Amino acid sequence: MSTKMTDKEQMSKTEEKNMIDNATEDIAIEVKNLCIGYKNIQAYSIKKSLLKFKKSHVEEFQAVKDVSFTVPKGEILGIIGKNGSGKSTMLKALAGIFNPDKGSIDLKGHTVSLMAIGVGFQTEVTGRENILLSGMLLGFSEEEIRAKMPEIIEFADLGRFIDMPVKTYSSGMHSKLAFSITAILETEIMLVDEVLSVGDTKFKKKSFSKMKELISDKDRTVIIVSHNNDTLKALCDKVMWMHEGEIKMIGEPEAVLEKYEEFMQ
Repeated sequence: MSTKMTDKEQMSKTEEKNMIDNATEDIAIEVKNLCIGYKNIQAYSIKKSLLKFKKSHVEEFQAVKDVSFTVPKGEILGIIGKNGSGKSTMLKALAGIFNPDKGSIDLKGHTVSLMAIGVGFQTEVTGRENILLSGMLLGFSEEEIRAKMPEIIEFADLGRFIDMPVKTYSSGMHSKLAFSITAILETEIMLVDEVLSVGDTKFKKKSFSKMKELISDKDRTVIIVSHNNDTLKALCDKVMWMHEGEIKMIGEPEAVLEKYEEFMQ
């Protein structure tokens, strides 16, 4: 009996392979069984251990617990949850700042940037110098960054503070610079951690408008962490609700946010 496949069967196998390949290509972010913990050594235990030569008591806090999800290319995913639910920790892991204890993160070779307060700036040098340093960390050449620098400085609107050390900046000014760098030096994946809600009213409107412009690119994938339900409803295709390091719900923004609001009440 012949085991040779017919032309029809071969075509079916080829189509099936193409469908799998296309599905893989359409995924921009794939997270599998992600676990991240922090070790906390209590000060009282350290003091006691020094006096009595005993081991200090170490507590481990699991910030992210066995989280798995995918984000298709071009999708805008919002993440909501109360403080301490693991949202920012997970974003920092996606950005490569934290290493997972277990599990994996696959960005499918896409370039990634993180907009977050207090991340990535050298506080002893100026805002202008930090633009250059941040751009290089994102993988841009010095020539590319200098070409975009006037636009970044204009958007940040920091005035004379652009040439002052970042340690002199308020949280709002820090947010303006962080947003401006990432918004103008566009990457394929953008991770946004609360920076849309910081700054003066004028900058909030400008940054919101710029974010809408950036995510209108069907090839750009965005994850936004926010406590502002209106922002998530206006910008996101899906919302993921995290609670105590785990995914409690993921789906359409209206449905997830309604359940989240009910839970928080």
